[in-house]
Amino acid sequence: MWLKGATALAAVVVVPAAAPVAPGRLSVIVALGLPLAGFFAPDALLERRARARAGALRGSLPDALDLLATAAAAGRAPLSGLEEISRGEGALARELSMLVAETSCGAPQRHAFETLRRRVPAPELAAMCGVIERSRRYGSPLADQLLEQASSLRSSQRRQIAESAAKAAPKIQLAVALLLVPSVLLMIAAGLLSHLDSFLAGI
Repeated sequence: MWLKGATALAAVVVVPAAAPVAPGRLSVIVALGLPLAGFFAPDALLERRARARAGALRGSLPDALDLLATAAAAGRAPLSGLEEISRGEGALARELSMLVAETSCGAPQRHAFETLRRRVPAPELAAMCGVIERSRRYGSPLADQLLEQASSLRSSQRRQIAESAAKAAPKIQLAVALLLVPSVLLMIAAGLLSHLDSFLAGI
C-alpha cells in the first residue's frame, strides 16, 4: 500500500508541470488521471510480473516432470529428483529450492508440498505435488504418472500456442490493411504526381 501511495504522491508532484502543457480541457484529465494512474500502476505491474512468472514456471514444468520420472524409474526418491532440479535456473527451480530447504530443516514432505501449493497457486504444480504424495502414501507407480502429466502439459501448451497464433492473425491483417496498404497507395500516388507535369506536357 505504501508503494501505491508513493507513486500516487509522485504523480501529484508531476501534475503542476504536466497539466499546463496539455491543451484545453485535457489539462483537467491529466490533473485527475496522473494520480489515479500512479495509484493503480504498481498493482498492474505486479500482476503483469506474476503472469510472466507463472508462464515461465508452467513452461519449465514438463522438462522437470521428465527428470523426476527418470529419477523415479532409477529408484531414486522424489525429493532427490526435486533437489537436483532446484539447482537449475528459473522460477520453478527457485520454488523447488525453497521446498527442499523446508524438508531439509525437518518439515514433513506433505507440509512442504502444501506450502508450495499456497505459494504458487498453479493447478499444474498442484497436480505434480498430488501425484508425488499419492505415490508416497499408496505406492502407486510414479514414473508413468509423471510422464503422462508431462505429455499432457506439452499438448496443452501446443494448443495454447496455436490458439494465440490464430488470434494474432486477424490483428496482423488489420495492421496491414490500416498501415501498409495506405502507405503503398500514397507512394504510388506520389510517383504518379511527380510525373504528372511531363505527362500533361506530352498531351
